[in-house]
Amino acid sequence: MDRFIVASHNKKKLAELTRILKPMGFDVVCPSDILGGVPDVEETGTTFEENALLKARSACECSGFPAVADDSGLCVDALDGAPGIYSARFAGTGLDEDNNVLLLEKLNGLPVEKRTARFVSCIACVFPDGREFTVRGACEGYIATEPQGDGGFGYDPLFVTEFGCFGTMTAEEKDKVSHRHNAIVLFKEKLKDYI
Repeated sequence: MDRFIVASHNKKKLAELTRILKPMGFDVVCPSDILGGVPDVEETGTTFEENALLKARSACECSGFPAVADDSGLCVDALDGAPGIYSARFAGTGLDEDNNVLLLEKLNGLPVEKRTARFVSCIACVFPDGREFTVRGACEGYIATEPQGDGGFGYDPLFVTEFGCFGTMTAEEKDKVSHRHNAIVLFKEKLKDYI
C-alpha cells in the first residue's frame, strides 16, 4: 500500500480526502501523526495549483513521505471568479458563516441564471525525490439565495449542482460528485505515471 501524508490542518477537508483516498488503496497519514507535526504554510500563491504545491512541498519535507495537498475554492462568475483562492478568508474572519453571508450580499437580487459558479479543487503531489505534479477537478453549479441543509462545510449550504445542494447531501453522496472527487479521480490516474 502506498503511504501519503495529507497536508491539511482543516479537519473536515482532511476527513473528506481520507474518505476518498483510503478506498483507493492509499495509507493516509495525517499531519498530527508526524513527530513534531507539520507547520501551517502561508498560501502566497496566485493560483490553486501554486498554493497546493506550497503545502505539499512543506509536508513532504517535514515528514519524508510523499505528500498530497488540496487547495480549493468557490469561483463565482458574477464576481469575476471570486472568492477563488481567497474562499476561506473571503469575509476576513475565517468563519464559514461570515463568508456565506458576504457571498449572499454580493449576489443579492441576481436571478438564478446569473448565479453560476463552480467549486475547484487542485491536488498537488510531491515526492521526496523532487518529482511533483498537480491535477484540477471542478464541479459546476449555482449559488442559492439562502442556505440549504447543514451538511458539509464552507459554502456547501449555498452551492447547488444538478445532483442537489452540497449542504443537503450526505458525505457519501457529495464524495461521488464533488470537485474534490473529480480531482482525486484525475490524481489516481496521473499517479500511475509516478509509482
